[in-house]
Amino acid sequence: MSSLEKRLDSLTIEGELYEKLEDNALRCFACGHRCLIREGKRGICQVRFNKGGKLFVPHGYVAALQSDPIEKKPFSHVYPGTNALTFGMLGCDYHCGYCQNWLTSQAMRDPASDVSAQLIREMNPQMMVDYAKQTNASVMVSSYNEPLITSEWAVEIFKVAKQNGLMCAYVSNGNNTDEVMEYISPYLSAYKVDLKCMSDKNYRKLGGVLQHTLDGIKRAYDKGLWVEVVTLTIPGFNDSNEELWDAAKFLAGISKDIPWHVTAFHKDYKMTEPDNTTAKTLISAAEIGREAGLHYVYAGNLPGQVGEYENTQCPRCSFPVVKRRGYVVLDYQITGEGTCKKCGERLAGIWSKDPTTVGLNRIGFPVHLH
Repeated sequence: MSSLEKRLDSLTIEGELYEKLEDNALRCFACGHRCLIREGKRGICQVRFNKGGKLFVPHGYVAALQSDPIEKKPFSHVYPGTNALTFGMLGCDYHCGYCQNWLTSQAMRDPASDVSAQLIREMNPQMMVDYAKQTNASVMVSSYNEPLITSEWAVEIFKVAKQNGLMCAYVSNGNNTDEVMEYISPYLSAYKVDLKCMSDKNYRKLGGVLQHTLDGIKRAYDKGLWVEVVTLTIPGFNDSNEELWDAAKFLAGISKDIPWHVTAFHKDYKMTEPDNTTAKTLISAAEIGREAGLHYVYAGNLPGQVGEYENTQCPRCSFPVVKRRGYVVLDYQITGEGTCKKCGERLAGIWSKDPTTVGLNRIGFPVHLH
C-alpha cells in the first residue's frame, strides 16, 4: 500500500450511496459506473472501497481550494461577477488524457500524481464557510476532481453552507445516477456538465459512456437545477460540424435556454498531439449552437478573440445584457427581476436581486486564501 493510499484511506467514513449484496459485496451508486465492489476491492474511482462489507468514502479534507470568479467554472448565468469558493478532493471516475487537473483527478491511478498527497488539507464544513465569507464568495462549488464520487462530503459541507446563505453547485462530468441526484439535489442550485463529445467510441477512451452523460444532463435539468454545459473543443477529436451540431441539437431538445460553452483545448497531460483550438474554430462552433436554436452560446478560454460570444445576449432583442472579457464582467444590464433592461424579456438564469451589487471590472483571478 502506497503512502498516498494509506493517507486517503485514513480520511474516510462509511458512505451512504450504496447497497449491500451477498458475500460482503456491495453496489456503489455515486456515479454511472455503478461499481460492484467486492470485499477488499476498490471502485473504478479508486477512492471508494469495500472494507468488511461496508463502503468507505472520502471525507474531511480538500486537495484543492480557492475562491474563483464564478465565470471560471464556467457559469455565465449564475450571479455574474461573484466569487465561488471552490474545493476538490482526489480521484475521478474517468481518465481523460487531456485533463488539466490530472494531478488531483488521477490520484491512485497514475503514479506521477502521487505527489498530490502533499496537497491534502484536513478541513471541516465551518472552516469552508469561513473561507467563503473571507473572500466574499456567495457560491460554494465542488469541482477540480469529479464531485460525484465525493458526494457524501460535499453534502456535509453544503448543509452548513446553505445554513449560512450560500448557494451550492457542482462542476461535473455528468456521469450521475438517479440515486446520487436524489441525494445531492436538495442542496444544489446549479450543475455544470462537461459534454466531452458525441461519439460513444471516444467517450469510452476517456472512461465513460456517452449515453450516461446525456441522461445525466437531462436528469439534472429535470431535478430543477440550473444546468450549463461545456464542450472542450479538441481538433480532430470532437470538432467536426456534425458532432457539434449533434451536441447543440441534443441540448436544444431539452431546453433552448441551457447555456452551451464551447471552450479552447490546449495541450496538456497525455494529449499533446492535437493543435490548440483556434478562435476561428470556437466561433464556428458557437455559430452552430445558435443555428441549432440555443438561446445562449459562449466561446471561452480565448478572451478578447471571440467577439460577441463572450457576452450574454438577450434572445429577443440581441442586446448584450452582460458584457465580459475573460472572467471579468464589464457591464450588467439585467434587472433585479431577471429581465432585459432594453426590451423586458425574461432571461433564463439565477441573477442578482440587486444589480448594484454585481461586481464589475474586477481582477478576474482567484482570491488568495489566508
